[in-house]
Parts: sequence; structure tokens; C-alpha cells
Amino acid sequence: MPSNYKNIFACEDKIITYRFHNGVYEARYRRDGFNIEVSSKQIETMKRKFIQALHDYSNGLKTRSKSTRLKRRSAHTITFAEYGEEWLKIKEQTTKPSTFKEYSRLFEHDLRPKFGTFRLDEITRAMLQEYLFSLINEKKHRTAKKLKLQLSCIFDMASEDFGLPSPVKKIVLPYHESKKGSAFTKTEERQLVEYCIEKKDTATTSALLTLLYFGLRQSELQSLRIIDGKYLECETSKEKMGRNVVLRRIPFTPVAKRVLPYIDFDKARKTNTHSISSTIKRLFPNHHPHELRYTFITRCKESGVNPELVMLWDGHSFDKDVKTSVVDRGYTDYSEEYVFAEAKKVNYTF
Repeated sequence: MPSNYKNIFACEDKIITYRFHNGVYEARYRRDGFNIEVSSKQIETMKRKFIQALHDYSNGLKTRSKSTRLKRRSAHTITFAEYGEEWLKIKEQTTKPSTFKEYSRLFEHDLRPKFGTFRLDEITRAMLQEYLFSLINEKKHRTAKKLKLQLSCIFDMASEDFGLPSPVKKIVLPYHESKKGSAFTKTEERQLVEYCIEKKDTATTSALLTLLYFGLRQSELQSLRIIDGKYLECETSKEKMGRNVVLRRIPFTPVAKRVLPYIDFDKARKTNTHSISSTIKRLFPNHHPHELRYTFITRCKESGVNPELVMLWDGHSFDKDVKTSVVDRGYTDYSEEYVFAEAKKVNYTF
């Protein structure tokens, strides 16, 4: 008998390898969810013990609790949907609610319907590449980029858990330069303000004027507060989970004071962001809501406000127009008198 066949035997539909070591016959089988090891000084006894262990293990697989089965899971048994849910649970505890909400939305809307029923080991680079290219062909470049990042995170974790090569590693997306936003012209600003005055009883118009004249991000609306009738205060939404909450205050400028009668800050705080987006898209098809923030920053700079103060008001950590270092800015505390003297400069007509 050839030597390479001497140390195997068949058991049911399985081929078992064994060895004779230190006077003992040892057999091991670690495949298909099984993990069996037996030994004996007699080869026939070893085989009987293996057969019994195989039967016991097979019966255990049928009756074992779900939590125990999960310990033996592999890329061959777990689906993308199941594993993606586990990844989301981790993200829910380690990212901000707004970030987690976006991860969850992309998973439920895009990834689960497309790949949820596939086992992890069934998903190939070609499948993912074809899917992302289909989004590119639909002009959904930003969505494709977000999904590639999320897929990469999920499969990187799977690679650590199961030793599964990530199918995302070699995926490439065509270069796409996002359209740079632009501030509203003063004519457009006047049109928007006139619309908000006409529709002043709606929550959306209060939110639009708040975004336009205080430079908030949409996600910051829910945290806004009015301080002493002189400042609007909000929590900066770009901070990572676990970091200290960064509050910033934006003074009421003369141009903002002129529209205050048409702003209900309580309504603005509760406005649905989809309403804001749909209103802007309807009125100004070439603009998006974030460009209201661009407009605030642009008008402040055009009015000659100290660029460092503009950074404090808009919550940016970098501005090419500001030459001082982060350390210098951290050691600078502007007096209220100075802040309001600068704020008075924002007094343009449109």
C-alpha cells in the first residue's frame, strides 16, 4: 500500500487522517463545523472512539443552543446580513447617533437587499465591483464611495474573525471630483428671504433662515439655543463620539436681526431635514442646503470679519485664509466687545 494512504480511514462520508505518535494512535477531524480528536493505544479502539465521537457531535449539532452554535460559525455558514447586523451593533456603541443612522440606512437600503442572503465566502470581488460600477453608471458616485467604505469595514472585520481574504481589497472606483458648492448670489438670497417671509408660519422657512444667517449644519439645528438674546448656541456636529461636546456661539449680526421676526427657533429646531432639502431643490435646483452655510461664511468674509472669528462661528478646524496655528487659536479668547464689533460688520444689503 502506498505510504501516503497508510494513515487514513473512512468514516461514513468522511476521510479521517491519523498518526501513530509516542505509542498512541491519534485521529483528528476539523472541517464542516466539526472539531473531533480521539486517541488510543489500539487502532481499532481509536476508530470506535472516533465513530462514537462523530455520532455524539452530530447529535449535538442538532440540539445545541444557538449561542453555542455561533461559537463555531465560519464564513461558510454565516450570511452577509447576519454579519452586517453584528457590525452595526458595534458601530451603534462606538459612533455618534447621526453617523450610525447613516450606516444603518445604507445597509438596509442598499447592502442587505443586494447581498444579504449570500454567505460571506460566496461574495466575490467581481460581484462587488459590478454592483458599485452599476451605481457609478447611475451617477451615484457619492453613494458608491460610501458603500465601498462600509463594505471594506465589514470585510476587514470578517478577515480578522475568519481569515477570509477581503473581496474589497482590489476594488477600484473611477476618479470623480465632486461638484464644489457655491454661495447664493445676493439676488438668490433676496428671493429666498422673500419666500420665507411669505411662508413664515411653516417650520421649514424658520430653519432655512437659521441656516442662512447663522451658518449651521442641518444636523446642528436640533441643538440650537438662544443665549441672552444675543447669541445662537449649538453643538458642533462634526465631533467624534467620546470627545467632549464642542459648543459654539454665533452672535446676532445686523442682517440676521432684520429677519428675526420671521424665525421661530422652536420650529427650526424640530424641522425635518427632508423638508429643507426638498424646498431648496424646488426653489433653487442648482443649490443644496449646505450652500446656505457657504453663504453665511462668504458674507462674513466679504464684510471684513476677522477670519479666525468666522472659524469660531462656523466650527471649522481648518481655513486656508487663517494663518495662525491651532495652538495659537486655542490660546486666544476674544472679548465680547470685540466679537460684537466684528459682528456689526455683517450689515450688507441684498
